[in-house]
Amino acid sequence: MAYDASWKPKHNPWAIALTVTLATFMEVLDTSIANVALPHIAGSLGASQDEATWVLTSYLVSSAVVLPISGWLSDRFGRKRFYLTCVAVFTVCSLLCGIAPSLPILIIARILQGAGGGGLAPSEQAILADTFPVEKRGQAFAVYGMAVVVAPAIGPTLGGWITDNFNWHWIFFINLPVGLLSLWLSSRMVEDPPALVARREAARGAKVDFTGLALVASGVGILEFFLDKGQEKDWFGSQMIVTAACLAAILLITFVFWEWNHEDPIVDLKLLKNRNFGTAVFLQLILGMVLFGSTVLIPQYMQTLLGFTAQLAGMALSPAGFVMMFMMFVAGRLIGKMDPRVLVAIGYFLTAVGLYNLTRLTLDTSFATITQWRMLQVIGLPLVFIPISTLNYVGVPQNKMNQISSLSNFARNLGGSAGTALLTTFLARTAQTHQQQLITHSGTANYGYNQYIGAATTALQQQGMTAAQAAQAAVGYAYQQMLRQASMLSYKNAFALLAGVIFCLIPLPFIMRLPTKAAKPSPEQMGH
Repeated sequence: MAYDASWKPKHNPWAIALTVTLATFMEVLDTSIANVALPHIAGSLGASQDEATWVLTSYLVSSAVVLPISGWLSDRFGRKRFYLTCVAVFTVCSLLCGIAPSLPILIIARILQGAGGGGLAPSEQAILADTFPVEKRGQAFAVYGMAVVVAPAIGPTLGGWITDNFNWHWIFFINLPVGLLSLWLSSRMVEDPPALVARREAARGAKVDFTGLALVASGVGILEFFLDKGQEKDWFGSQMIVTAACLAAILLITFVFWEWNHEDPIVDLKLLKNRNFGTAVFLQLILGMVLFGSTVLIPQYMQTLLGFTAQLAGMALSPAGFVMMFMMFVAGRLIGKMDPRVLVAIGYFLTAVGLYNLTRLTLDTSFATITQWRMLQVIGLPLVFIPISTLNYVGVPQNKMNQISSLSNFARNLGGSAGTALLTTFLARTAQTHQQQLITHSGTANYGYNQYIGAATTALQQQGMTAAQAAQAAVGYAYQQMLRQASMLSYKNAFALLAGVIFCLIPLPFIMRLPTKAAKPSPEQMGH
């Protein structure tokens, strides 16, 4: 097995787990906390809403570029050194974001902050995989999972509260004490296993694959830009988006061929031939789509159709974060007692049911009902996340731990970006289709439509309007109601689609092999 049983960390493994989770929680929180503050940032810095979205896009792009290469950087410079550098860069750039006097400076600071943040989650996963033996790994990943799934849930609420009660600068300043504490604890507790130290020494004089580095950095960066800006620019109706799509495809296809045949690749794509890891990467991709996609859809529905504020919409998601925290603990305990593949299948079934339940949303659904349905929707996600994160490493040599964690995190983040982009497009297109269908039933030949117009006209005349004014206003109200209903139906379709995709995944975990608990590492797996 990949775990090196001959090496034990000097400090308590659980203290190490909590220490490295601190920085990851801070980083994941930062990806969602800024969303709520965008209008305030735009107004404060004299920028348009469209320009302000670059505060989010720039972070996502630079973070996505670092994710796939973080495994190689850890091997090259030492995991502890790379991890501490990431925490330091993220913390310093949080300060720069908070004091930024203009939008261009804020965007530059966000790019650097994203570069630091991108390396945190994969480094933490690799540290946990090396620190804990196979049978304890599920519980360790439960701690990590809390950071990854709870932070996006509380981010919008916290961001809304900070922005309303202080100002947007503080959404970045709150990272400073957490970052400094994380730096101090990590420098004392985190250490590199001997095999990793030996590999770093051996790689000291090796040539760097600059071609692979340039291809993955530019290809992933352009792909992330394409996914983030596609819907906004009407996808292939925009020459810029078409160019970005073609460039990303050419660069990434060239990157795959180059890395596959390289002796010392930046990203070891041949790991995908491992049955467990290849399946896990695919499942992480879909998990990202569902987790990030549904986290975007529900607040959007509440704000655009039900008229809730951003803070209230964020608050509807927060209790679900605590449900996931509890279920992370449950999943961590269960993984040592039952087949992890069965857990994943149960998790997918519960998630599919929870998503399908959201198709019951109406234009009158209460805040409490949405909160409860969101809690039901996420109850199965930890049962998916923890076992997949554990099965990820089955049959993988220890010298590939860093690569495994960076690729699986990259898959989940890419899934999140793709899911959000595709769902936004799906909503816009299906809403148009529903509008056309509803219009055909809204003519003067329709009895229900005539009843609505007649009642609305009478009510408006009683408020002092003339007959002509009231009739015109009634048609306007009917049109607005039709638009809301078309939009509501498109959201229902989106939730039904997500539920269908998840339901189809239920058998897939059984492709993966189970870990052998007491297996001893072979010499080639111990690293060179």
